[in-house]
Amino acid sequence: MKINGKQCRTICPDPSDKSKVHIIDQRQLPHEYTIETLTNLKQTCVAIKDMHVRGAGLIGATAGFGMHLAALQAPETGFMEYMEKAGEQLSSTRPTASNLNWAVRRQLQEVSKSNTLASMQQSVFATACAIADEDAEYCRQIGIHGLEIIRAISKKKKGKPVNILTHCNAGWLAFVDYGSATAPIYAARDAGIAVHVWVDETRPWNQGAKLTAWELQQEKIDNTLIVDNAGGHLMQHGMVDMVIVGTDRTTHTGDVANKIGTYLKALAARDNGIPFYVALPSTTFDWNLDNGMEIPIEQREGEEITTITGKDSDNEIRTVQLTAKDTKAANYSFDITPARLISGLITERGITEADEKAIHRLFPEGGH
Repeated sequence: MKINGKQCRTICPDPSDKSKVHIIDQRQLPHEYTIETLTNLKQTCVAIKDMHVRGAGLIGATAGFGMHLAALQAPETGFMEYMEKAGEQLSSTRPTASNLNWAVRRQLQEVSKSNTLASMQQSVFATACAIADEDAEYCRQIGIHGLEIIRAISKKKKGKPVNILTHCNAGWLAFVDYGSATAPIYAARDAGIAVHVWVDETRPWNQGAKLTAWELQQEKIDNTLIVDNAGGHLMQHGMVDMVIVGTDRTTHTGDVANKIGTYLKALAARDNGIPFYVALPSTTFDWNLDNGMEIPIEQREGEEITTITGKDSDNEIRTVQLTAKDTKAANYSFDITPARLISGLITERGITEADEKAIHRLFPEGGH
């Protein structure tokens, strides 16, 4: 996608130095566009845990490159043991995201096929690049399939703008490119279909306000920022045609873990007869979990709720206190939307019902 008119990915290795991996420090957006360079496993773990990078696909891709950076430091004797410990460190950074563990497992499986230090290091690097490329391609395919839903609504509205509600950021900033929930929107724009996006601010990190609105502006997509709790009101007044969200982990039975507040949007959509779609690459499926309520829900520091960061009138970025001192805060990062509330899952292979049999028909290989 584009930043200031130039094509960009959210993560990429340095073309002249494989020991460096470049990311966008998303904590600084939208006020500053900062490229951060990762050179070791510790920096990568911090980048994931402290949300320099975030979003299901990008976390997975970053973990893939984190394993690559670990491999460059690994000893030849005890290489696999070193890599397994590196994988454990990466997997512990964000417990909810499925793509993270998937990327670590894939790296360990691929590198076990090699037998010299040089070949093992080359294998890890090649796999990291493949994970990133596949993530971008899967999202592009999600856009192609999701486009047909938007096209049908546009036809029904006789060309009037299709109003789409999003939650959090499942855009290209959450993946390597294109995004999941935004990919159909970009595809619709490219097809000449008029779209307008309602952007949830998405407290407490404000990924909608800071990231989704910004990237849609970069792509010249018509959008309007709203507070999180305005979604139901808009639906009641016929101002939303469909909802598209992303997911950090989806069970093979169709339950979805996504940014806190997603469940409430799904309830409002069901009450108002509005289609509610979840866009995801197959790497986000958890093929071993039957019940979404068993997905571990990350709880983050209460300071993310009691403080807020932004740019002041002097053009300085500052963090300020929102609450009284010592206010106790519970910061649940995700909630579970049950399959029964979901109109369909938009994947790289097509659209499927949020149902175990339907999902396995589309992906008969499951997690293998």
